[in-house]
Amino acid sequence: MKAITKRQSEVLNYIKGFISSHKFPPTIREISDHFSISVKGAYDHVKALEKKRYIKLDNNRSRTIEVLGEEDQSDRTVDIPVLGHVAAGVPLLAEENLDGTVKLPEEYVRRGPHFALHVKGDSMRDAGIMDGDIAVIRHQQTAINGDIVVAMVDEAVTLKRFFKEKNRVRLQAENPDYPPMFTQNVRILGKLAHLIRQYE
Repeated sequence: MKAITKRQSEVLNYIKGFISSHKFPPTIREISDHFSISVKGAYDHVKALEKKRYIKLDNNRSRTIEVLGEEDQSDRTVDIPVLGHVAAGVPLLAEENLDGTVKLPEEYVRRGPHFALHVKGDSMRDAGIMDGDIAVIRHQQTAINGDIVVAMVDEAVTLKRFFKEKNRVRLQAENPDYPPMFTQNVRILGKLAHLIRQYE
């Protein structure tokens, strides 16, 4: 859940107190009068609290501010598909590639579709990516130099750091034991967004 400013906290506490005393929520006008601010200023604070999931309201009706309980405030989660393997020519999220799901807070994956992969091996060790981690990947087909990407090369999927060179692409491991891969035929499947690690 996102942090709120001091004034937003004051507005939230006023709304809670008002509801406790009156058994119904204040209007935007009552909030603006209480804090001696403009109606627009009060509205902006209320909308910010709604966006951060502390309250919800019906914009079409008066006195509809509802303070959300702790269970409502907790970030909603999204199931991210985990891909066991990705075969050339098979659509990325095809059923034969799927190997379960992982849950992530909705706000972590707002920038487009994501998928996850089990990390195998230690080729990205020095980037802090270990064998057994789950790499959460934002699905995209482009990359810039230095991005950690999931790429398909010669029907194999690999997680490496991407560098575009003059006539080829270099996929660089983050472990000196592994030489870089050079290719002119690479398909970017996505960019590393998050890493999940279990300590058991």
